[in-house]
Amino acid sequence: MLLSRVLICAAALVGLLEILALLEQTTPILQRHLGISGILTYAGMRLPFLLSSTLPLSVLIGSLLTLTQMTLSSEMAILQASGLSMIGLYKNLIPAVLIIGVLGIALDDQITPRSEQALTAWWNRTNPHPEDGHFFWFRGKDTLTRVSYVADGGNALQGIDIYSRTPQGLLQYVTHAKNADYTHVTGWTLRHITRVEVKATTAVTLPEQPEQTWDIPLLPKDFIRLSVSNPPLSSGTILGMLRGRLPSDASPGYLQGGLLERFLRPMTLLVLLLITMPVIHIPPRTGIRSWTPVWCLASGLLFVILQGLLRAMGNAGLLPPPVATIPGLIIFTLGAMTALLRNETK
Repeated sequence: MLLSRVLICAAALVGLLEILALLEQTTPILQRHLGISGILTYAGMRLPFLLSSTLPLSVLIGSLLTLTQMTLSSEMAILQASGLSMIGLYKNLIPAVLIIGVLGIALDDQITPRSEQALTAWWNRTNPHPEDGHFFWFRGKDTLTRVSYVADGGNALQGIDIYSRTPQGLLQYVTHAKNADYTHVTGWTLRHITRVEVKATTAVTLPEQPEQTWDIPLLPKDFIRLSVSNPPLSSGTILGMLRGRLPSDASPGYLQGGLLERFLRPMTLLVLLLITMPVIHIPPRTGIRSWTPVWCLASGLLFVILQGLLRAMGNAGLLPPPVATIPGLIIFTLGAMTALLRNETK
């Protein structure tokens, strides 16, 4: 029952968000002459991200509907009369929530990053004016690189500036290339290159080169990822960035917080389930006139908002990643258990 209610809520929320997204993007899609197939492509590629985003609210609303219905139909009274305790009921609901939590981890870690990357590449490839895109920076082991914009789905770059540094962090070379293109045979090739060597007291301009192979372990999909602000990342990508094997434009705190939040997703959903548990104490004669479901819904929304605020502070470097993710879980778990125990003693 809980699984079905959560899935119905997720379908309704995703449908609503899809409609809102299409209302905003239908005009640009049609202006690119992509037609109905373009609208369906956009909606399909956006689906995993929307589903992942709506899972917490779906669990909150689905749990409220399930427990409230069982309480008002006296099923909860029958279960309690047969000896099922509040803790026993919660334990019976945990497997369903864990299934949803594991699904959320799979969506966040594998499916959503791929779908969002494919959507961004498709959107870039069909863009008639890629020069309107914004520039971005990323850092490597000994380099700092700026790219003006990406075109052709990541296969072409424009306006590349590469700042090479010594192991001590001092600027050594500044390389500017007008553009770069990628082929599966030769990899990246920089074209129309000017280079400046920075010495202790002077800067020497080296002869211009028509083209040069760019030895960088990045594929077009990686430049598409770097061109987007805060894209969904897989665990492998995050770990590669943290270990310095992959270029990154995000702070270590942001990456660590995202990784921690992802694998705490089942715990977050269990806290949301616990927040809805007080509805089992609605007096039968009160029925739908009780304010308990409203208070539970408000508490769940407050929990989601607080987690988002703490996460934003962690992204900004104001809080360490564990402080930005764990305290909210502990506070609302203790608060929900206090409310349940108080109702048990009445």
